[in-house]
Amino acid sequence: MKVLVTGGSGFIGTRLVSELIEAGHEATIFDKAPSHRHPSLVVRGDVRNPEQLTEAVRGKDAVFHLAAEHRDDVTPVSLYEEVNVGGAANLTKAMNQTGCRRLIFTSTVAVYPLNASNPTEDREPRPFNRYGESKLGAEKVFREWIANRPDASLTILRPCVVFGERNRGNVYNLLHQISRGRFVMVGNGRNRKSMAYVGNIAPFLISRLAAGPGAYLFNYADKPDLTTNELIEAAHRSLGNGSVLAQFRIPYPIGLLGGYVFDVMAKVTGKKYPVSSIRIRKFCADTTVSTDRIEKAGFRRPYTLAEGIARMIRSEFLSGDQSAPLFESAGG
Repeated sequence: MKVLVTGGSGFIGTRLVSELIEAGHEATIFDKAPSHRHPSLVVRGDVRNPEQLTEAVRGKDAVFHLAAEHRDDVTPVSLYEEVNVGGAANLTKAMNQTGCRRLIFTSTVAVYPLNASNPTEDREPRPFNRYGESKLGAEKVFREWIANRPDASLTILRPCVVFGERNRGNVYNLLHQISRGRFVMVGNGRNRKSMAYVGNIAPFLISRLAAGPGAYLFNYADKPDLTTNELIEAAHRSLGNGSVLAQFRIPYPIGLLGGYVFDVMAKVTGKKYPVSSIRIRKFCADTTVSTDRIEKAGFRRPYTLAEGIARMIRSEFLSGDQSAPLFESAGG
């Protein structure tokens, strides 16, 4: 198939494009940024520009829509609406104009509230931040599109936090602190986290090219869900440190107060800090989702969660190879 990957220069997009090519598809990247891995495949553009987007979609059999504003500290906050919701509206118009009938969209588990107790896809969304609100808004745009296109196929995927080689997101920051012996636990560490390895999510996205007409919705995570304590232990084992728990812990209320202090500092100075109240809340919350629907669909993950963590640690902390491009965080 001829496919377009919006946001294809990013972390998930780069892995997805590589695996699309390996599977024999003809991939084009639409992104504001160049691709370090696939520079010749890039069409530079912005999803806020309908003309650029329409030309990129023209002649394509399917679109993977990954382009988004996803950081917790995006400024101005209006970018969430402009890029994530406005970009979705522009994409549906582009697909209608060009006749493209197959769309795979990466949304987020941030459409669910924190501590939602393993929600299924049928759980009523209640986003806990502006990012989640904007992704839910994009979902609504795409659902309206598919309602008027009975011949089209729409897959909405709600991934949890996605990690992997060369990613510089929250999971990397945690593992980096552990590897340097500088990790400080906030809270008791008994909260559970759903996580997704990029080497699993890319093939699942590709598998949706075979979906028939209709609308499909999936949560995505690689089970089993680990507690923060278990994740720390798994990291130490992969690093060759044995089983070691965090020695220094900050109670959650104190950690959250510190997050609010950094929020104020960010507003006063205009700088972005690695600590914020929303990041403390997310770190200490249960952020798990049900994946029963994916299991029933029969998808077989190439890697276990433990293998994904070990592969990332070998790549980032044990191999000494720092030549590949780096990517910011992705997912919920």
